[in-house]
Amino acid sequence: MSEELTVQILIQIRDEVRGTNTRLDATNARLDATNERLDATSDRLDASVGRLDASVGRLDRRVDTLSRRQVEAEVRLATELTEVNTTLHEMTSLLRDRLDLRDRVARCESDIADLKHRLA
Repeated sequence: MSEELTVQILIQIRDEVRGTNTRLDATNARLDATNERLDATSDRLDASVGRLDASVGRLDRRVDTLSRRQVEAEVRLATELTEVNTTLHEMTSLLRDRLDLRDRVARCESDIADLKHRLA
């Protein structure tokens, strides 16, 4: 009987090992599928990173262009402001001269009117 019990136990162990091997094979198959999905995801991520790098490069060029244009616009604006300031100073000087002449002309006209009145 002891030999029969040993055979039964060995048969059960064999059956359990087969079950374990079946479960291990299923687990390995799931791991292989998971690895394939991870590889596909990695490939998609690599492609996305490539597209992002290209987009960042385009954005960098656009920002550089905008910066250059901004500097050019500021230079043009500063030049125009300098010209406006110069013109304003010239006009202010001209107006002061005109005001000085206006008072002088008014005095001259008054003097002429007095002379005409005396001679008449």
